[in-house]
Amino acid sequence: MSDFYSRHIGTNEQEAKHLLAQIGYKSVQEFIDAVIPADLPRAEALDFDTPLSEAEMLKTLGEMLRLNSKAKNYIGLGYSPVYTPSVIKRNVLEDPRWYSAYTPYQAELSQGRLEALLNFQQMTIDLTGLPIANASLLDESSALAEAMNMAFSFHRRKRHKFFVSEQLYPQTISVLATRAAPLGIELVFGNAAEATLDTSFCGGAMQYPHADGEIPDLSAFCQQLQAVGALAITSADISSLLLLPSPGACGADIAVGSTQRFGVPLYFGGPHAAYIACRSAYLRSLPGRVVGVSKDSRGRKALRMALQTREQHIRREKASSNICTAQVLPAVMASFYAVYQGRERLVAAAKELQLKTALLRTALAKLDFQITNKRFFDTLTVSVSGSARKNIINRAAMRKINFRTDNEHYIGVSLHELTSREDIADIVVVFDKDKGRTLDWAQLEEEAKASVKAMPVRSDAFLTHSVFNSHHTETEFLRYVTHLSNKDLSLVHTMIPLGSCTMKLNSTSGLLPLSLPAITDVHPFAPSQQTAGYQRMIEELEDMLTAICGMHAVSLQPNAGSQGELAGLLAIRNFHRANGDNDRNVCLIPSSAHGTNPASAVMAGFKVVGVRCSDDGSVCLEDLHAQATKHRQNIAALMITYPSTHGVFDENIRGVCAAVHNYGGQVYLDGANMNAMVGLVKPSDLGADVMHLNLHKTFCIPHGGGGPGVGPIAVQEHLAPFLPSHSYLQPNDVDITATNAVTSAPYGSAGILSISWAYIKLMGAEGLKDASIRAILHANYIAKRLEKHYRILYTSKLGLVAHECIIDCRPFRRQGIEVNDIARRLMDYGFHSPTISWPIPHTMMIEPTESESVAELDRFCAAMIAIRDEISGITTDTAPSSVVANAPHTVADLIAADWQHNYSKEQAFYPLPYLHERKFWLSVNKIDHAHGDRCFVCSWGEE
Repeated sequence: MSDFYSRHIGTNEQEAKHLLAQIGYKSVQEFIDAVIPADLPRAEALDFDTPLSEAEMLKTLGEMLRLNSKAKNYIGLGYSPVYTPSVIKRNVLEDPRWYSAYTPYQAELSQGRLEALLNFQQMTIDLTGLPIANASLLDESSALAEAMNMAFSFHRRKRHKFFVSEQLYPQTISVLATRAAPLGIELVFGNAAEATLDTSFCGGAMQYPHADGEIPDLSAFCQQLQAVGALAITSADISSLLLLPSPGACGADIAVGSTQRFGVPLYFGGPHAAYIACRSAYLRSLPGRVVGVSKDSRGRKALRMALQTREQHIRREKASSNICTAQVLPAVMASFYAVYQGRERLVAAAKELQLKTALLRTALAKLDFQITNKRFFDTLTVSVSGSARKNIINRAAMRKINFRTDNEHYIGVSLHELTSREDIADIVVVFDKDKGRTLDWAQLEEEAKASVKAMPVRSDAFLTHSVFNSHHTETEFLRYVTHLSNKDLSLVHTMIPLGSCTMKLNSTSGLLPLSLPAITDVHPFAPSQQTAGYQRMIEELEDMLTAICGMHAVSLQPNAGSQGELAGLLAIRNFHRANGDNDRNVCLIPSSAHGTNPASAVMAGFKVVGVRCSDDGSVCLEDLHAQATKHRQNIAALMITYPSTHGVFDENIRGVCAAVHNYGGQVYLDGANMNAMVGLVKPSDLGADVMHLNLHKTFCIPHGGGGPGVGPIAVQEHLAPFLPSHSYLQPNDVDITATNAVTSAPYGSAGILSISWAYIKLMGAEGLKDASIRAILHANYIAKRLEKHYRILYTSKLGLVAHECIIDCRPFRRQGIEVNDIARRLMDYGFHSPTISWPIPHTMMIEPTESESVAELDRFCAAMIAIRDEISGITTDTAPSSVVANAPHTVADLIAADWQHNYSKEQAFYPLPYLHERKFWLSVNKIDHAHGDRCFVCSWGEE
């Protein structure tokens, strides 16, 4: 075992023996043989290299990344080099208080990141000029696809055409084509000024500014669409909105875009937070998560996740989106960037960038180059072809300069905040090596200033809230960031025992590369010869994941579990259609499946048919055969989670897969719980044809407060031709609408793939296997400790669980105690609640992970047992005033002069001895969600 192994695994060998004895087993092998059904093939040992030490891993990765070639990037297309302020890099990106926190479902202990996300929403609302925004989406292209689906759903799927401006980014066109086909949306491409629209169109989309850099007449485009009752959508560069009339002012119904330019590195394509904003009429169709303003039980302002009915595990097959995660950490970085810079600095930087672009345009025009742009922000398109174009590209390559060169008649140049006047002079010399050195730059500067005055100008006020005007010195900003982080509970405080979400150690060594220029500064569309190091790392990760799953091939493009689900189902759909099986449109989904599964199936164009589960939590074979027989001619796929969402290894899994294959269907295995199988069982041996993995779970990418994530898919050989591709990975003559792309960049959130690569290299084959064993061992230990106090809802025939267990809190409702009350009372004990009311209402799903120590497991169990004892003393009469029902208790309660509860302050604040040294104080009391629902607010509002 590697030295890293002993730092990642929370229990040593002696402690493992103690846990085994408590459960009733003498050896690990005896225990695992009891947990995993006997008829499942055991995985052969993985043929991995000897695990590396942390120093060796960093050295190996560094040598690999040196294969990258550094260049200056002027490619644009939605990606720009940026400077991440050091105070944000050090105190947000690299701070575990921000990157190790979980999604803010438990709002009372998440007020810090909720405020940062509300700032993101306010920033988005201000810049787009639209009243409603959410707390980020996955990337720009998929955000526009979500907006297209909003338009389609708003018209109740009766209008089937969607207009696509030919000046959208090519990667966005690819994703739109992927997402439109299964929904039956017909994309109509063209020049917006020449478009012929009618009432068959649900909406249309335009890039703002255009991909070639021209600033279009967005108002005219919006009026065209709205004249026929269609929704007007724009994908807008967020920096340009500091200067240009806002989408809202131009009449847009929905605006989307990327916030990468606000201090988030290129990262070879991601992770980057997309924004989406809309008019109030479309609020209920808005995908993803919205932070809302409410109040707590003391009447103080408090933030929460609003519109939680949008969560797909609630709406399931009725959902209009399968998005259930976001890019929270990048969104937090972007919002802090706006807070730190403030309106004046942001606007000044945007004006300077536009002036530099005008300077370049003036210089090239002096050299007789034809520039297609009349109105521009930061991008120019130069008409040049033949040998002249080839010579420019060759000179650029020699100088390590990248332009946009995907059209044989043009060269695109996109400037950015790091572009200097010396860089502009170099660009001019590349275009004309002789005359470029003789220009009168002082005169050109004056002409450029004059030309900028003719550009469209924004006249309304924005970013006026005090948060964007109060923290501009590093001292004040650092205090603000720390003030927010102090309100949040994360892994730096305690274990986060969320079932199905696996909050494990995010090692510092594994995260160090995220600040290396070789990781941060690479454009996703840079020439392949410049990205050899990145590609080698990605190929190694693909190979290791392929071996772990026992599959044939892996795609790392999906940048969330939901995107992986969609990509896998689309592979199945396209496979059937390639075989002429166009009628296979039914997806069987057991009730134990992850909640996004039904929504993903609908997004992939399937009809969802539910399959019941038996009392023991396993898939009911009788009902499976009944549904399969009923739909035998139409079965496309079965989606199944393994181990099941009920927390057990279903003994029928191979029979379930075989039955689906017998009816001509494919098996999609949701690999969200793969952390219980690595090195023990290969999904391919169960009968899976395709699966997705959550690298932000099993392979240690941090949750980041709710994102970023990576959801790659692994497939058997017959599905490999249907994996997502990308226009920049194909020959120049490829049809970009036929790539199956699901995200903007070729490798999705490539920047964080190094974390999972490092984790696997550090753990090695045996370490990965033992991590699975310890995850299962820790879960069974907790189940054993709690079974005398709570009913464990599902176990195997031997009374064992997999990597998580579900406790039943329904009986406590007779005493007036809800599962939410228990969750909030856990906050008083210093813990984040386990997953509540899912997959079974009024239950808790507990997952401890392999990284937790025996002391931490015991501390959690002690808290749960103490709460159970508190519940036992509650009667119907005392329930409303009980210590559980009143939780959480804050400093405001502690110092209150009118303590009128029938329990002591000692019981409220320090019910167990460890709390005297490890007390986490919350900033708000119980949040009034009903008030937030009645008075919906998703911004700071007027001051």
